[in-house]
Amino acid sequence: MPEGRKKRPYQKKTGYRRPAGRPAPGRQPARKGWDPVAAWYDQLVGKHGSDYHQHVVLPAAMRLLGDIHGKRVLDLCCGQGVLVPLLLDSGAASVVGVDASPRLIESAKTRFQSDPRVEMTVADACVPGDWADGSFDLAASLMAVHDVPDLPGKCRNVAAALKPGGRFVAIFMHPCFRIPRQTHWGWDEGRKLQYRRIDRYGVDLEIPIQTHPGKGGGETTAFYHRPLAEVLNAFGESGLAITGTEELYSHRRSQAGGSRSKGEHRAAREFPMFLAIAVVRLH
Repeated sequence: MPEGRKKRPYQKKTGYRRPAGRPAPGRQPARKGWDPVAAWYDQLVGKHGSDYHQHVVLPAAMRLLGDIHGKRVLDLCCGQGVLVPLLLDSGAASVVGVDASPRLIESAKTRFQSDPRVEMTVADACVPGDWADGSFDLAASLMAVHDVPDLPGKCRNVAAALKPGGRFVAIFMHPCFRIPRQTHWGWDEGRKLQYRRIDRYGVDLEIPIQTHPGKGGGETTAFYHRPLAEVLNAFGESGLAITGTEELYSHRRSQAGGSRSKGEHRAAREFPMFLAIAVVRLH
């Protein structure tokens, strides 16, 4: 950039660029914006999760959470509660689900209303609340780090919710390789390989996501991209120490025998689509 030229505060088409950790001005915090699309999201994920949930996200979450038996567990930004059955089946003593969308919480309550071990609460993950009371042994947040405008606020609340030594697992779209509208697959015909193109990475972006692609309606949610260092620092500055990470790869494969299948299969093993982070509350 030429000397003396100022960066523009707004990024055309790709969203609003704001200082690290600050919510976008004038916008609803956290996931309240999901209420208008709750029915669509509930249908998309369903009781058992999407295929990515079933094959990648949920197995990684349960693996990283470790021993759940007898534990009090927080499911933060729980949506309709796709993680809850696995927690209960693994012997959790109690599960509290927190989400800012009343409609998604209502859907979760319908699913688990007969189980006394489950409590569902409408609350903003980024705002201090009674639920963050230091009583939880474990906490998890699946596919929601990029849903909230104030990640440091969410991390502080996670730390406040956990007992000292309590563990938290977050799984989210990989901030280096999977940024909506800014990362793409490409094909190199000469080398017969599929590559991953990254158009932007190093700035905060708020990216509108259309929830009914090809079906009209115009409803959107917001995806908040942050560079990896900013995400990790948000955890660390909240008193949460990283104890483990996993880069998670897509389970999807193209049909074998096609002219590009070998290159596509190689790329699927080389470029992780999700990032899993396990942390512990220090004190």
